[in-house]
Amino acid sequence: MIAEFEARILALIDDMVEHASDDELFASGYLRGHLTLAVAELEAGEDHCAQAVYQNVTHSLEKAIHAGELSPRDQALVLEMWDKLWRQAQS
Repeated sequence: MIAEFEARILALIDDMVEHASDDELFASGYLRGHLTLAVAELEAGEDHCAQAVYQNVTHSLEKAIHAGELSPRDQALVLEMWDKLWRQAQS
C-alpha cells in the first residue's frame, strides 16, 4: 500500500518537471527526499497505510523546519506543495 502511494506521489512530481516554476521544482525535490525516507521507515514497521505516510512526511518536515533547514518562505512553499501532492495522490 505505501509503495503504491509513494509511486503515485513521485509520478506527480515527475509529471510537473516540464511546466513547474523554480519554486515548485525546489519544493518537490525537497519533498522527494523526505517522502523516500518516510516510506523506508514505515516499511520496517507495521503501519502501511497512506495516512501513516502523510504523518511521517509531515513530522519529518516539522523536524527540518525546527532545525532551521528552510527559510520561512521555503517552509511555506514546501508545506503547500506537500498538501497539494497529498490531495492529488488521494484522488
